[in-house]
Parts: sequence; C-alpha cells; structure tokens
Amino acid sequence: MTDSSAPAAARRPGEQALTALGLAAPALDPADASPHSFPGGGRWRTEIPSCEGPEALAVVLRESARLDVPVHRISQGSGVWMLTDAEITEMVEATAERGIELCLFTGPRGTWDIGGSTRTDSGGAGLRARGHDAVAGCVEDAVRATELGVRCLLVADEGVLWTLHRARSAGLLPAGTTLKVSALVGPVNPASYAVYERLGADSINVPSDLTPDHLTEIRRISAAPMDLYIEAPDDLGGYVRMYEVAELIRRGAPLYLKFGLSKAPGIYPYGHHLRELTLATAKERVRRGRLALDLLARHGADGDMAPLGTRLPGALHRFEIPS
Repeated sequence: MTDSSAPAAARRPGEQALTALGLAAPALDPADASPHSFPGGGRWRTEIPSCEGPEALAVVLRESARLDVPVHRISQGSGVWMLTDAEITEMVEATAERGIELCLFTGPRGTWDIGGSTRTDSGGAGLRARGHDAVAGCVEDAVRATELGVRCLLVADEGVLWTLHRARSAGLLPAGTTLKVSALVGPVNPASYAVYERLGADSINVPSDLTPDHLTEIRRISAAPMDLYIEAPDDLGGYVRMYEVAELIRRGAPLYLKFGLSKAPGIYPYGHHLRELTLATAKERVRRGRLALDLLARHGADGDMAPLGTRLPGALHRFEIPS
C-alpha cells in the first residue's frame, strides 16, 4: 500500500513532457550525490550578497519578508573599512534580531591598491593582499568587526585566511567567528578546495562555471560548506543557473545558494554616489531568490533547507598550527 502522505519524488525540468516524446534524460546516478549536510540538518542555505550598508540591508530585509524568501546569510563586498562603527552596529543588530548571519569583507585588496599588475591582461595577483601592510589591514578589519559583533569574515587571500584562523585559534578573534573564501579567488578542483578548508575556511565560494561533475569531485574530498552564485555578477561571468538549482544542491550539499545579479554595474567600493543603483539591485537580488526558490518548489525539490538561524559549518579538517 502506498503512503499518500509521503512527499512526491523530485522531478527534473521538463521531465514528463520529454519522456512522453521519447527524449527522456538518463537516470540520475546516486553515486553522484553529495553525502553531506549542514550540522543540525538541511542541505542548503541561502545568501543575499552585495548588501553594502544599513540602507541596502533594510531593503533586503523588507523584500525578503514581502516575497517570503528565507535568508540565512547576508554578505557585503566593499569591506569593513568602508563602513563606520555605527553602520556596522546597525547591521549587526538588524541581522541578529532575525537570526541572519552577517558577513563583511576584510581589508585592502590588490585590485584597489597601487599595484599595476592587476591592470595587465594577466590580472597579476588579483585580490590578494600585497605586502605586510595589506595583511595588517585585513587583520585590523577583522578585529574591529568582531569587536562590533560581526561573526563572519570574507577573505580573498590564502595568507590572510591562515592568519585569521590562527588568530581565532589563539583567542584573538572570537571562537565562533567563521571565515568565508571569496568567489574571486575560489578553488576550481578538489585538491585546492581541501587546502582552503585546512587553512581555516568554514565556507568556500567556488566559481560559478564549475560543472555538476566538478562539485561531485569536490564532495568526494571535502564536506566544508560551499557557496555558489546561482546567478553570477558580470565580473564573475554573468552565469544564470536557476534551472540547475536542484542538481547543484544534490551534487554540492552543504551548499549556500547565492542570489547575485547579472547585467548590473559594479558597486564596489560602495559610496552614496552609487546609492540608487545599490538599493535597486539589492531589491532585485531578493526577487531573483524568489524565482529560484519557486523553481525548486515547482519541481518538488525544495525540501532539506537548513533551519533558519543556523550558521556554523560543523567539524572540519585543519592544518596543524605550529606552536
């Protein structure tokens, strides 16, 4: 006898019509699926990126309530140093009230400083922190942000990541601080993904052009939470992968679904001269999230969301810190 209360199996886009036409896709291979989940349950969380200050945050919170878009994390890209103490405090309080993790970017980065190599065709060292002083700036941002209540820091340099992990282990940063690797330096293979985990990453943003097979390869090596733009900004490729969301979760869990925005001008580093653009794009990112979640629901694949208010990554593998 069939249990009528059991949830229907998830279907792939167009599956029924294509099967009727003799164009059915091959059956999914269970061996491709990630065996991992977030601690406390659930295989996916949500993130609204590029939320550059209290005003943009207010827009995101208002729209997420209006469109019923659950939000686990809100991240900012311009950096701690582009916000006043009062602005950071306002953002900390607003997100804490709703159980949302707030993640702020740390310090100077190579694309903004005086290094000329980032403006060559090769891109030089990209966003990495150039020299001791740039690393020091990232550490200064980390200390300041955590003193103001921020518990998630975004990094774009392996040395900064290792330094902040060591600072966390030494009690110089709160033990519950999580470290998130930026999409702009994200790993593209299982070996490098595992290295970032061991350097202290709690959440690792991979480039949005990785295939489902790439995600499966990574998940055979590491269970560290993965971040992936479902829609990527133009400077990260502008990819729109909404119809793949269910498969990306199946292969990449535990996975943060990041709702970016293509065909939108860059807003880093943010200032009031970019106010209208920033508020308009913040609103649209939430709407893009609603569209992606609607697709998941339509295909019966919207289960297994991690509980709202959860943020920790679980037990991860680390390099030994020398004494």
